Amino acid sequence: MQFTASEKVAQLTTGVFMEVAGRKQEALQKGKDVIDLSVGSPDLPPPSFVIDTLIEYAQDTSKYGYTLKGITEFHDAVCYFYRNRYGVELDAEKEVLQLMGSQDGLAHLATAIINPGDYVLVPDPGYPIYEASVSLAEGTIYPMPLTAENQFLPQLNQIPEDVLKKTKMMIISYPGNPVTALANEEFFKEVIEFAKKHHILVVHDFAYSELIFDHHPQISFMSIPGAKEVGIEFNSLSKTFNMAGCRIGYVVGNTEALNILATLKSHIDYGIFYPIQKAAEKALMADPAILSEQVKEYEARRDALLSGLAKAGWEVPKSAATMFVWAKIPAGWKSREFAYELIDKAGVAVVPGDAFGKEGEGYVRMALVQPAERLREAAKRIQEFLQK
Repeated sequence: MQFTASEKVAQLTTGVFMEVAGRKQEALQKGKDVIDLSVGSPDLPPPSFVIDTLIEYAQDTSKYGYTLKGITEFHDAVCYFYRNRYGVELDAEKEVLQLMGSQDGLAHLATAIINPGDYVLVPDPGYPIYEASVSLAEGTIYPMPLTAENQFLPQLNQIPEDVLKKTKMMIISYPGNPVTALANEEFFKEVIEFAKKHHILVVHDFAYSELIFDHHPQISFMSIPGAKEVGIEFNSLSKTFNMAGCRIGYVVGNTEALNILATLKSHIDYGIFYPIQKAAEKALMADPAILSEQVKEYEARRDALLSGLAKAGWEVPKSAATMFVWAKIPAGWKSREFAYELIDKAGVAVVPGDAFGKEGEGYVRMALVQPAERLREAAKRIQEFLQK
């Protein structure tokens, strides 16, 4: 018996991370040591008190039922975190929605908001779930090019009026993935006025809010006056507190948009395991000094990798934020060719930039998910590869 995918699923390409993982596995089977800088999964552990809290509540046999939604303490902790980190006041009951990781919400949002034929403005390059979610909802994707000459900010005034008339939603992300740029308050103000004028829901992916380097300011989209009128903001404990496998995050902002997403989610899941919610609460309420220490670690890793690449003659701008480096590859290569040759010949796994959109061609993304010593070794291998 043969089965075929639905038309919606058939149009999705195999995730590039699976392709890279397959190439990496082939190299490992040949006995090659591979330094994996492909997937942005933190290698650092969560704070010890998060683990202790998880263990404590996991031993309570009364906490194994459905939670159905976020517990009150979790919602209050999100409000505390936003107030203390970004100066944003939130209504715990109306302006916070718990998610099974921010990708869960991003994956389902288009289905909840978009009708077939509605346009969605999506960054190019951008995180793959943005486009995939719109495709599954039968929406129409309009790519917003992010280029170095424009500081990786979309040029909103270049979007055609006929597209804007059909546009229902736009997605932005600062700090971004794969592009590690930051946005300032002026840009966010421009986005708010743009959204009001064209009646567009703004979706800001803020998953790397606490991995901002070199003393750059942390700017939540929600901190800009008028943001709650037009938008929502996704955040996560995956990168901030190294709880990626726990699958817990949240979205804040516009009450109407959150209610729509909550309605869809009520038909999909039954809430997050209670001990994980309590562990997340502890993390959000913790001393922010632990976040500062983590930033220092990622800065040191970034500097170790980039200084090594510079010795190889490959000058890459410093990432202002995130756990990634977005690197323009040497001339004469295509992104995929370069990335796969790095795995096969140098034993270093990176993600080709074209996996994130057309504008990603000519780049690769490297994740800072290895200790500094290992990153120096990766740079040394890349130097030998380039010299050959």
